[in-house]
Amino acid sequence: MLVSLIGTWIQSVAQSWLMFDLTKSAFMLGLAGFMGSIPIFLLSLFGGVAADRINKRSIILLTQNAFMVLAFVLAVLTQLKLITPVQLMSIALLNGVVMAFDAPARQAIVMELVGREHIVNAVALNSAAFNSSRLIGPALAGMLIAVIGMSGCFYINGISFLAVIAALTFIKITPGFKKETKKTFSKDLMEGIHFIRNNRTILLLITTVGITSLFGISYVILMPIFAQDILKVGVKGLGALMSAAGLGALVAALSLARFSKLKNKGKFLAFSLAVFSVSLVLFALSEVYLFSLFALVLIGWSSVMAMSLVNTSLQELVPDNFRGRVMSAFMFTFAGVMPFGNLLAGALSQIWGVTFTVASSGIICAVSFLAINMLYPQIREI
Repeated sequence: MLVSLIGTWIQSVAQSWLMFDLTKSAFMLGLAGFMGSIPIFLLSLFGGVAADRINKRSIILLTQNAFMVLAFVLAVLTQLKLITPVQLMSIALLNGVVMAFDAPARQAIVMELVGREHIVNAVALNSAAFNSSRLIGPALAGMLIAVIGMSGCFYINGISFLAVIAALTFIKITPGFKKETKKTFSKDLMEGIHFIRNNRTILLLITTVGITSLFGISYVILMPIFAQDILKVGVKGLGALMSAAGLGALVAALSLARFSKLKNKGKFLAFSLAVFSVSLVLFALSEVYLFSLFALVLIGWSSVMAMSLVNTSLQELVPDNFRGRVMSAFMFTFAGVMPFGNLLAGALSQIWGVTFTVASSGIICAVSFLAINMLYPQIREI
């Protein structure tokens, strides 16, 4: 999976740069992010129902092959200079549809791979793989765009999916809970929603993720503007900025296992969210490249620590028969709400500039997290 994720990050940076190169528009960057994530908002809960009903490995094999095909299509269109902003957003939309079914199955299969005893460390290892790729991929993208062009980056991503497809083919998985039901998809979906709504702790954790995704994570799609217009470091600097956040994220992932047996994970979650909010404001206000890199390390560390703590807490709290649906709700609020944040950030940046937009996002996050912790102190007891 590490190889595939490195390819995905290479494509993500190249795709973002390509859209900015084609349009020179902050709004179009936000719109592209919106198109890539809106299917997750619309379909991920159904993906969770599928993960509770169908063999998870089969779902992931299908989705990884679909990702590979879409990467090659993007590469060919770019190489032939046929790519347009509409085509770029269409491919982003299709990738989002595939992700809506891929992500819940990948989250839910972890328990089947390692069992409940090792679930926290497994989430930490999975997060370490993801964030190692987040550190390596953008840095490689900055160099590869200059050497082999954006189409070459897309070809590399397409090839990288062969690694995870091969791994899924050979590994043996002990099937976990299998839902035997004659209920319709919609009834299973409503059953999952009622379960989450009636469990206050799970609901609060998922709400925290939604706030972070709506207001906090959209700084990523504005990164080309920070690199080009604010910090004036170009595409290579863009790769370094993205990798700085990845470095902080990797440190968080590697240290997560140390906190797996602590009884005050809720308090550490609150601390992580506070660091994230403050760091976001500092990054927005910075015009010094090195300080921006430092702020992004803190953003990467705090965001991944917070989301990993939420993930592991949900995995521990949720019974097996609801795992797919609850983890799909986690992905719904993490990635599904994100397109609205991307669209809002792109529109506001076009009007008021990226500095005001990102700084305001950090302040909104800080106020929201403080309110949750004051009104619902039980979240600090997880």
